Amino acid sequence: MNIFVMVDMEGISGICQRSQVSKGDPTYARKYMTWDVNACVRGCLAGGAKKVTVRDAHGGGFNLIWEELDPRADYIQGHTGKHRMPGIERCDGLILLGYHAMAGTPEAILEHTMSSAAWQNCWLNGKRVGEVGIDAGIAGDYGVPTIMVSGDDKVCAEARRLIPGIVACQVKEGMAVEGGRLLPKEAAHGLIEKKSAEAVRKCKAVKPFRVKRPVRMRLEKVERGPIPEAGKKPYVKIIDGRTYEVTADSVHDALFRL
Repeated sequence: MNIFVMVDMEGISGICQRSQVSKGDPTYARKYMTWDVNACVRGCLAGGAKKVTVRDAHGGGFNLIWEELDPRADYIQGHTGKHRMPGIERCDGLILLGYHAMAGTPEAILEHTMSSAAWQNCWLNGKRVGEVGIDAGIAGDYGVPTIMVSGDDKVCAEARRLIPGIVACQVKEGMAVEGGRLLPKEAAHGLIEKKSAEAVRKCKAVKPFRVKRPVRMRLEKVERGPIPEAGKKPYVKIIDGRTYEVTADSVHDALFRL
């Protein structure tokens, strides 16, 4: 069984401030992210995975500390062009590690969708989604189920509403955008390892999150700014001065048309 792990930073255990996830080499936050990844890899292998591929998906993708990573997994870092999850089509399950709730979620730690500076809201076929929905939808394009999410209680609840049967690994409780109740390090890592193993074992029981085609992805920007010009691209529909919609044959293609 092959497992693909997309790892973000805002939902990593021990993290609750913008300064921890911003540019400028916050080394201790990179350590936290690396430790969570290693716990996840241990759990996946204990649960029966034969291969684990981890994609560093925060910012530019240069966050994991190479020399401290579990050597039994493969790692994708840096830019991957227009391939958000390279190799997902050869995997049996997707884990969303260190994820956060969608933009606007009350009391969620570091809530946003893709870009807190540019994105206000996003919809898939009329349903408002965050990064959990987008990435689960991309995996669903290939028939791959999203089997686990880790992060705060708000993203866990969001994932449960979207994907029946998903394993939710709550490593912190959100109280504000930059505050919450955090599990201690050993407890958080132990929980990630346990839940990762559980998710792999029940992988076949979780159905892929499939978005009906054609896929309509709508984006509302934070403020009036650059949006496609009307009539320039046939797959773009302008809604108003800060909102537009694209149509594509898959969630992945729709995302890269925005």
